[in-house]
Amino acid sequence: MRAELILLCFGMMAVTYLPRALPAALVDKLKFSPRVEKFLKLIPYTAMAALVIPGAFTVDAARPEIGIVGVLVAGLLAWRKLPMMVCVIGAIVADFLLYLL
Repeated sequence: MRAELILLCFGMMAVTYLPRALPAALVDKLKFSPRVEKFLKLIPYTAMAALVIPGAFTVDAARPEIGIVGVLVAGLLAWRKLPMMVCVIGAIVADFLLYLL
């Protein structure tokens, strides 16, 4: 039973890891047109917007400005083409400071 469980875990690991790792490993070997490269560079920012904006309006029903400020800060930092992690941390810090007030 224990060996079957370990085998199942490794199988699930392979099924979820391979589809993520293969494109990352192969994308450097492919040549794209400048238009496609520009599109691919915008995907992280659009994904961030799709994940953050809906949740921003449900942060605190009593204080919706907290979520709106977080979205604005993240959007401003993304517009300045800062790394994704900087955008997320900036929004968190802005919301935390606003929450303390």
